[in-house]
Amino acid sequence: MLERIAVAPEPSDESAGRAIVARARQRGFRRFVVPPTWDVGAPSEEVLRREPDGLRRGPGGPTIPIHRVADVASLERALGATPDGATLVIEWTGDRVIPLESAVAHRGRRFELWTFARTASEVSAALGALEHGADRVIVSVRTPEEVDELERIVERPVPSGLAWGTVTVTDLAPAGLGDRVIVDTTSLLGPEEGLVVGSAAAFLFHVASEAIGSSFSRPRPFRVNAGAAHSYVLLADGSTRYLAELEANDRVLAVAPNGPARAVRVGRIKVERRPLVVVRADDAGTVRTVFLQEAETVRLSGTGGRIATTEIAPGARVLGVRLPAARHLGTAVEETIEER
Repeated sequence: MLERIAVAPEPSDESAGRAIVARARQRGFRRFVVPPTWDVGAPSEEVLRREPDGLRRGPGGPTIPIHRVADVASLERALGATPDGATLVIEWTGDRVIPLESAVAHRGRRFELWTFARTASEVSAALGALEHGADRVIVSVRTPEEVDELERIVERPVPSGLAWGTVTVTDLAPAGLGDRVIVDTTSLLGPEEGLVVGSAAAFLFHVASEAIGSSFSRPRPFRVNAGAAHSYVLLADGSTRYLAELEANDRVLAVAPNGPARAVRVGRIKVERRPLVVVRADDAGTVRTVFLQEAETVRLSGTGGRIATTEIAPGARVLGVRLPAARHLGTAVEETIEER
């Protein structure tokens, strides 16, 4: 998503604006919209100059007109004035969400659609209108701290090339009552999708969603009964967090074994006291563990399909993801560590 964002510093003072640009570079942003007199930009960056009625590409370059849209008539004029292959830049002076959806619907693949956002909080709607959103969102930023807020809102690419592995279950034993965490997401998950969780970051087990129910419960495709409160869970940015620390709107990584991964938002967390079992598995001589609720709808992903915790037996081969073991506040670090 970062490549679809252009940071537009608001301060009239160039030194204050440079501080915003510098912070944005640190956060990975590479597109900027600045006043015509500012001397900023690097070879790997795109810098547009904000003129009174348009955006100019480079010294003496062409100017892309800005269409100010306040109502249906002005939106129709802007759409009608944009030829195929051009770029339509819209600055909203009234409603912004519904008219942007109309612009996205009319755009198709005929031209690029750029829009302005007055604050970082408007960015998600601009990027996601009718699922596709604007091709470029120019965001007004007033302080370096607002860059940090913008980074938190913009969804980064999810990790690719996860290191999947297989371990052999050696033992499954009752673990008494414990606080287990259910993760309800704002997305519908497929039967093969789930979260990766475990007691040690070096190997996180794949726990399948509840997209398939049981004889006594209906499917809940938005849910993963993820495990005990202490367990790590893999987030959408590649870091880990304890299940007990998850909150609504956090981004977790929903993934199918050896398949695609995507970011999904946490809609709700349910922590309840339930009977747990501990699954122990051999990973080339190292013991890996995961604590899960004992229930027919709680399933690990195995080489032969999903296996409920009420049915797992020694010898079962289950799947998971290998990660760097050492963590500091969820981020991988290089240090000597042993987890038991």
